[in-house]
Amino acid sequence: MKAFIFIAFASVLGSIVQLPPSVFAAAIGAREAVQVDVPKALQSAPFNRNRMLNVPAGAKISVLARVPEARFLAVGPEGEILVSQPGRGKILLIGSSDSAEPQISELIAGLRLPHGMVFERIGERTYLYVSESNRVSRFLYSQRHVSKAGQEIVLPNLPNRSSPGLGGAYGHELKNIAIGPDRRLYVDIASATNADPADTQSNPVRSAIYRCELDGRNLQFFARGIRNAEGLAFVPGTNALWAVVNERDNIRYPFRNGDRKSAYGRLLPAYIDDHPPDEFIEVIQGANYGWPFANPNPDKGLDDMSFDPDFETNPGWSRFPANAFRRIDKGIQAHSAPLGLSFLQDSKVPRPFRNAAVVALHGSWNRTRKTGYKVVIFPWLANGRPGQQADLVSGWLNDESQHVWGGPVDAVPDLDGNLLISDDTSGTIYKLSFARAPE
Repeated sequence: MKAFIFIAFASVLGSIVQLPPSVFAAAIGAREAVQVDVPKALQSAPFNRNRMLNVPAGAKISVLARVPEARFLAVGPEGEILVSQPGRGKILLIGSSDSAEPQISELIAGLRLPHGMVFERIGERTYLYVSESNRVSRFLYSQRHVSKAGQEIVLPNLPNRSSPGLGGAYGHELKNIAIGPDRRLYVDIASATNADPADTQSNPVRSAIYRCELDGRNLQFFARGIRNAEGLAFVPGTNALWAVVNERDNIRYPFRNGDRKSAYGRLLPAYIDDHPPDEFIEVIQGANYGWPFANPNPDKGLDDMSFDPDFETNPGWSRFPANAFRRIDKGIQAHSAPLGLSFLQDSKVPRPFRNAAVVALHGSWNRTRKTGYKVVIFPWLANGRPGQQADLVSGWLNDESQHVWGGPVDAVPDLDGNLLISDDTSGTIYKLSFARAPE
């Protein structure tokens, strides 16, 4: 969990209330454009003019802080907010979100591409786990400070651009982490490439998720065929690990028959626009999710998609059959670039939104018309699966002009039931404050 909330297991279960789908749909469907509230001291570009975002009816959205290159977020035991800055090697600390002018201080510096952060209580000690490109460390955390001298390297020597055989190139070397109810640490080691099978044969495999004890012992392979899992999170009150995944780019047309048979093996912008979809998956131990040999096909919808063979790596199923891979639970529009993932079930957000997952879609680069640039929400169904995706906050992309002024990275609930959103394009931390109704 990103929010550092200590509550009993039974209390977690008690907070997960299934509301009728119509209640959730009504809450999400009633959206309105509101002006972003920006303190005068923070009105530099892009807030040197009024900016509008679409939010649930009655909600407000404000700029909490300006943080260049703001990436992932974590909420501490007193409501303080941590922000990673991979490109600057830092983790910053922001005073709680209820402060009118929160103070920003440097918590840790001198890191190598820090990204994911997780708090965990072990005995009488509180630790902050941090994933860097080459390792996972943990720091003793107390009263909004860490002990750099007490840094423990939990997982050393993780693959990054300096690893042998990569020639200094690693496309997805930022690491993401989660801690499960089994008291184990989970880490994503993403592919170095767009779609090269070499990533599936490396040691360790570079398109997989691993787990280990909280001190790094007993590192084990967990699941594979996952190109670049960004957000990792457990559904509160369960042992179910979910991830959002950035799928491959520039996919070649894989079919010899049909209306487009002459297009076999070619790069077709109209096909690339929607193929393959990005993914929202339950990560099952031992499963293989297909990358780079099979790609989910969204043509009949985004649920439980069948696979197509990859033209470059598995033409005509010549190398691996479709049934070698676990189907993708839920697709997200291709090239949306889902990054941060948070479950809201044990947060204090208003109940119509609480039994849900939120995902930040950072936005596209190789699509005829841009997509993403918003925060979306998935209602969580009684069968433990995500329902239909809906927009929660949008407006960073103007669909008509295709102008972009922001790119959401992460979205996490604070301790008061607001949603914090990071944006590395404008260098901003937003606070979405929901309209409150009687519980």
